Amino acid sequence: MSVQAESRRTPAKGTMVLEARNIVKRYGHVTALDGANLELRAGEVLAVIGDNGAGKSTMVKVLCGAVIPDQGEVLLDGVPVHFTSPLDPRKRGIETVYQDLAVAPALDIATNLFLGREVRCRGILGSWFRLLDKRRMKSEAQKEMAELKFRLPSIDSAVEDLSGGQRQGVAVARAAIFARRLVIMDEPTAALGVRESGEVLNLIRTIRDRGLPVLLISHNMPHVFELADRIHIMRLGRRVALTTPQKHTMGEVVAIMTGAMPGNDQASGADGPSAA
Repeated sequence: MSVQAESRRTPAKGTMVLEARNIVKRYGHVTALDGANLELRAGEVLAVIGDNGAGKSTMVKVLCGAVIPDQGEVLLDGVPVHFTSPLDPRKRGIETVYQDLAVAPALDIATNLFLGREVRCRGILGSWFRLLDKRRMKSEAQKEMAELKFRLPSIDSAVEDLSGGQRQGVAVARAAIFARRLVIMDEPTAALGVRESGEVLNLIRTIRDRGLPVLLISHNMPHVFELADRIHIMRLGRRVALTTPQKHTMGEVVAIMTGAMPGNDQASGADGPSAA
């Protein structure tokens, strides 16, 4: 059992894990979120899509504690939570993978996986001399990467020597190791090639199969339709439709996103991750 797996709880599939209700965020005269709603259920990948300025980034920042909304509330497992910094969601088991990855290129993979949450040696060496238990971190890193089925040249490799997809894999794996409730991913396949994107998509599937729901923000429609159980479509600061790859074609989803086709925010609101 890994360092974090023991504290991870897996709710029944379809259980509401994260909910945002009537979120409003204004920047002066600009309204970024205008009564936006969002629901993430256990055992699903929820894709959030929208054109530039639709409010996706602001919604993500609210959910990961980087932005405090002017109105509305966020609920985790049905209980209202108030995030005032990115540390608050992390303490509650929410991990976020940002576009810039936030990795330390000069450090090895194991050190990056435990970055900011290093494991100290037991006894006086750790408590008094604050020595890191590098052997344990390396062992845990190897175990976690093996369980996630993500191939790397060596756990001792410096991140700067990895490919773009492998670097992204390290950032995603770090989130998977420490997340207890859910993982938020912001454009995880941006700027990656076909093969590297495929590796990251497989990693996301593995995370979902382990019981962690995933909130996926992406502009890549083929990836959205390949991964998502449900698709949350935003326009002008609010959700305009909630659908599934089985209910709408890719062309129809793009039409709703751009306003060429009307949406229906309530049409799929009660559907769970297995809705057809």
